[in-house]
Amino acid sequence: MTDEEMMARDALQAEYDRLSEENDSIEELPEVVDERFGELETALAAFEERPLSFDPAEVARAGAFVSIDQNGRLRVERGYVRPEDELPVEPEVDPTRSDEAQPAMAADAGDGDVVTAEADVPEPEEEDGLTPISDRLMGELTAHRTLGLRRVLGEHPDVAFLAALHALALKVFYPYGSDSCLELEMKSVAFGNQAPGLNDSACAEAIRTRHDAWAKRLPKEPADLWDTLKGWNTDDRSALFAHVVSLSVNAVHEAWNRRPRALAHADRLARAVSLDMAAMGWTPTVDNFLGRVTKARILQAVAEAKGQRAADRIEHLKKGDMAIEAETLLAGTGWLPEPLRTTWPQVTSEPVQAGGTAET
Repeated sequence: MTDEEMMARDALQAEYDRLSEENDSIEELPEVVDERFGELETALAAFEERPLSFDPAEVARAGAFVSIDQNGRLRVERGYVRPEDELPVEPEVDPTRSDEAQPAMAADAGDGDVVTAEADVPEPEEEDGLTPISDRLMGELTAHRTLGLRRVLGEHPDVAFLAALHALALKVFYPYGSDSCLELEMKSVAFGNQAPGLNDSACAEAIRTRHDAWAKRLPKEPADLWDTLKGWNTDDRSALFAHVVSLSVNAVHEAWNRRPRALAHADRLARAVSLDMAAMGWTPTVDNFLGRVTKARILQAVAEAKGQRAADRIEHLKKGDMAIEAETLLAGTGWLPEPLRTTWPQVTSEPVQAGGTAET
C-alpha cells in the first residue's frame, strides 16, 4: 500500500475500534451506528482483499507462467525473473580498507583477456562422505511427499477420519500437543458472563460431565494418543469425534462481528440434530429474558403460550410485576423466544399426478 492508503486504512481502523469501545455494553445498536459498522467493515475488507501488486521497476524485467490447472481453469503465477534478467550484484567494498587493498575487479593479462578476481579463488572441494541435505532441497523433497500424502489419504476415508480425530483431540485435550501434521484449526468459544447462569445450566453441566469422561479414557501423554485411538472401535471413535467437533460450534450473535452465513448454518445444524432448547432445560425467567425485554414482548410470550386472555389479565401490571407473573404462567409450557427456536422450512405438497407420487 502507498503511504496515503496506509493512512486511510489506519483511520478507518481507529474509527472502528472507537465505535466498538463506545458501544461495547449496548445490546442493540442504533441503526445509524449499525450502518456505519457495516461501511467500515466493507472498507477495511477492501484493503485486506487487494490483489498482488509489483514494483514497476521489477515488472519491466519480470514475467509470469500462464497455464491450465487440473480443473481446466486458467492459472497465472506472477513475479518470476529469468536468470539472465537478474540485476548484477555489486561487490561489497570495505570502506576501512585502502584502494590498494581492495580486490581488483579486472586486470589486464597482457593478451587482451580480462581476468577477474574470482578466477584466482579455487572452488571449494566437495567434502568426503555423506553431508546433510540442504534445507532448500529438503523443502522441495518434502513438498513432493506432502502431495503424495494428500493424494493417498484422500483415498482412505477411514485413516483420514482417524487422522482428523487425532489432530482435533490434541487441540482439545492437550493444549501444547503438536504431534500432528494436519493443520486443522480447533477453536472453542469460552463463555464467561455472556448470560446469567450460563455456566450452571443443564447444558453446561452435561458437556462438562461428558468431557471429563473422555479425558479419563485418553492417555496422559499426547505421543500415545494415536495408538490409543487406533485401538478403539468405530463407535468409540465416532462418539469422541462428535464431542470434539461439538466444542467448536459458535452460533453466538455478536453486534461487532456479523456472520449471517455462519448463523444460517447454525439453523441448519439445529434442524439436523432436532434441537429443542426447552427439552434441554431452558425456561424463561425474570433474569434470563422476561425482565430484560419490553412489556409488549412479555405479553406476546404469554399470549403465544397461554392464550390472549392470560395476556390480558396481566396487561395492567407494571413491568417488574408483569415479568414475575409471566414467569409463573410460562413455567412448563415449553415456550421459547425466537432466537432459541428451531425453525423448520415450510413444506408445500404438490398434487399427486396420475401414476406417480408427490414430491415435497
